[in-house]
Amino acid sequence: MHTWLYTTLTSCTSHFFLTKPFYLSQGERNNGFDVLYHNMKHGHTSTKELADFIRERSTIEETYSRSMTKLAKSASNYTQLGTFAPVWDVFKTSTEKLASCHLEHVRKLQELIKEVHKYGDEQIKAHKKTKEEVSGTLEAVQNILSITQALQKSKESYSAKCVEQERLKKEGATQREIDKASVKSKKATETYKLYVEKYAAAKSDFEQKMTETAQKFQDIEEAHLLHMKEIIESLSNTMKEIHLQIGQVHEEFINNMANITVESLIQKFAELKGTGKERPGLIDFEECNTSTATEGVKPRKRKPFGLSGIIKKEKDAESVECPDADSVNIPDVDDEGYSIKPETSQNTKENHFYSSSDSDSEEDEPKRFHVEIKPVLPNNSSHYTMASLDELKVSIGNIALSPATSAQMNRNSSSEELTKSKLSAPSNEKGTSDLLAWDPVFGSSLESSSSASLTTSSSSARPTTPLSVGTIVPPPRPASRPKLATGKLSGINEIPRPFSPPLTSNSSPPPTAPLARAESVSSISSSASLSAANTPTVGVSRGPSPVSLGNQDTLPVAVALTESVNAYFKGADPTKCIVKITGDMTVSFPSGIIKVFTSNPSPAVLCFRVKNTSKLEHIQPNAQLVYSDQSQSDSSTKDFWMNMQAITLYLKKLSEQNPSASYYNVDVLKYQVSSNGIQSTPLNLATYWKCNVNTTDVRVDYKYNPESMTVPSTLSNVQVVVPVDGGVTNMQSLPYAKWNAEQMKAYWKISGISEKSENGGSGSLRAKFDLSEGPSKPATLAVQFISEGNTLSGVDVELAGTGYRLSLLKKRFATGRYMADC
Repeated sequence: MHTWLYTTLTSCTSHFFLTKPFYLSQGERNNGFDVLYHNMKHGHTSTKELADFIRERSTIEETYSRSMTKLAKSASNYTQLGTFAPVWDVFKTSTEKLASCHLEHVRKLQELIKEVHKYGDEQIKAHKKTKEEVSGTLEAVQNILSITQALQKSKESYSAKCVEQERLKKEGATQREIDKASVKSKKATETYKLYVEKYAAAKSDFEQKMTETAQKFQDIEEAHLLHMKEIIESLSNTMKEIHLQIGQVHEEFINNMANITVESLIQKFAELKGTGKERPGLIDFEECNTSTATEGVKPRKRKPFGLSGIIKKEKDAESVECPDADSVNIPDVDDEGYSIKPETSQNTKENHFYSSSDSDSEEDEPKRFHVEIKPVLPNNSSHYTMASLDELKVSIGNIALSPATSAQMNRNSSSEELTKSKLSAPSNEKGTSDLLAWDPVFGSSLESSSSASLTTSSSSARPTTPLSVGTIVPPPRPASRPKLATGKLSGINEIPRPFSPPLTSNSSPPPTAPLARAESVSSISSSASLSAANTPTVGVSRGPSPVSLGNQDTLPVAVALTESVNAYFKGADPTKCIVKITGDMTVSFPSGIIKVFTSNPSPAVLCFRVKNTSKLEHIQPNAQLVYSDQSQSDSSTKDFWMNMQAITLYLKKLSEQNPSASYYNVDVLKYQVSSNGIQSTPLNLATYWKCNVNTTDVRVDYKYNPESMTVPSTLSNVQVVVPVDGGVTNMQSLPYAKWNAEQMKAYWKISGISEKSENGGSGSLRAKFDLSEGPSKPATLAVQFISEGNTLSGVDVELAGTGYRLSLLKKRFATGRYMADC
């Protein structure tokens, strides 16, 4: 029969055209229309893959730019001593410019990606319009296929009847049998002629519509290829521009290095580190004046001044007798790394080399006091005479700094300020570095912990530096928050120290629960129920094994949608809330299904459709087991289907590892939910601390947020954990809370929070702690809860196709890392 195909393709610069776009070639399936239509759909796939390619290139460029920026910073940290130091400035400048070039490349690639996405959206609309326009051609194709089959059958019938009639004539059959065969032959002839006429009419209509459709598909393909070439040309031009800029930076680097000669480096070093331009004159021999030297030494021995004064006067006394080079020259850099001004020290030596005036020495001593009390340099130790312990005590006790000398102590003051800042730094640190340690507190250890009334202090509490707590009153609470009775907990209205930086570590989603019908939701108090470390990729479900399944039965499968909400709250400021919501989908297969899969060489393909995906981003199916249609245009649904051969082998492997299991769970896809800050959190939090030496007051405000869920649901098994250090000896709380002395944490348990709860799900938790080693440090609290039968994203799942039925669909969301800070 006839099939429409592209027959002759002629290259024409940037596109191709068909010299005979509607030429008929022999074939049996008439699938030319199907080939052209799917070729058009593949154009959109190519567009998406080109966008992914450009995005990967952008990621590589961005990573390279960050690495170059880091390299430029490291170049600025290299030693600035020696003649080679100026060269590092050239390296730093050149590397920063290279990083800027690659960052500019990233920006242009991002703009190009937006253009590709825009073209992809336009392509989808054009394909939908074309599909409607060529629907008539599809009908014509189906019509000619059916007529062709009928024509073939009528032809075969006609030939058979004619042969039968001739056989009867030759065998000498009765006239009645011959007449009967003749009637059948005439009827078959008329039917055959009728289908020939129908085929001619269908063929004419088919040729006309297929000609128009082939031309339409060709126009679409030419426009697509032209646009793709324009995108690639823009990409090429962007790369060319960046390479030119990089070449310019390289040329500039070469020129800068050429301008830096050996002579210039040495000259610059001499100008920077030079100690003087005039050569010292000759020193004439002078007879020693014993009386003058003696008078100059005695006052120095009697003067109870600092160590630097003792050392300097001893040195000056020796210099009168032996003025050698080592005793005259003072190093340019002291043992703290500070440079001593060469002009000042040189003038002092020139003016007072032979002088024994006490007033001159006293002017120098305050300047050198902080430097000289350090250990003496090894190469100069032989020229100094160490003072006795008594002289040091007397000297230090008699030091008095006058206002006139305070300006000369700037260097020492800065060192003291630095030391103070280092000493005070630990007081602002928070003992919440390991928040993972909070997980086990939800286990059975809580039940055996001490009660709220304590009489002894915790031996593991660490002494802390007192914090200066002001009397700043926090912003007024919203009207929805209940006002609790005041009393001993009224001090909580004060806000403690500034906010600590939020933690940036990502938490894993809670583990997928088994999907058997007989399963019971375990309490969140179990440390394993929501521990990310215990989350298995493939779990074994509990529950009864189904009855043996046959090949003709609809096979039952179960699906679980589990989402994890991670949030970090800072005080009562909603703009500083950090939120990340992730989810995963798990399919549970009964153990009996493995026998059905292995006994059937080609089992029915398990297809499922994920609905309400408008809030999802970064959907990642299990590439080894699941296929997805990348050309789908509907943003609210996504279709997936299983690789049945791979899933069969996978389930066989699981059954071999655990043959007694009734169900086997398989993770099929993961996703991330787009969030809108605090509006996406089911439970809003705000914390306030007041830390005194003897007591610490804590208040935690919470508010149920039904707007974060598509269908408001109850938050069950809510637990709040607040670490408090400082040696807690007693705790008073409202409502009742438990205190764990070993872990130094307070625990609140709330059975459920919903819109039907008191005050619409809003409330406050208050506690007052008596301390023995206060004050406490405000810490980060943790919250856990779970909600069954609902998801935050509103995503839903249904099975597509036949052969399977959805026996159970479980939905839940729970907390990952849900924390709050003051």
